[in-house]
Amino acid sequence: MPNNISVSNVVNSIVPISRFNKGEANKIFEEVRESGFKIVLKNNSPACVLLTPEVYEELMETIENYRLLVEAEKRMEKAKSEDFISVDKAMEELGINCTELDINDVELG
Repeated sequence: MPNNISVSNVVNSIVPISRFNKGEANKIFEEVRESGFKIVLKNNSPACVLLTPEVYEELMETIENYRLLVEAEKRMEKAKSEDFISVDKAMEELGINCTELDINDVELG
């Protein structure tokens, strides 16, 4: 996502729809690639927001992460102490021992 969103960036990102009608679509798309986004105005009101695929992907990922956070918080609010087990108990139930953990590299993320 554009990191430095400010009032001046937003003002500079406004594009009247008439520019599309004048055949400036390619130029506008290049501006979107450079800035990350543009706000298209129709009759002096925002009609749509143009985003680069990268910004759109980041935005969707942020929304999904937020939904997961909200779900996790709801589950934690409802959780009782008996819902949890120790690491040792979990490893025992899964048949994992500390030696196996030391041998294998595990990447989380």
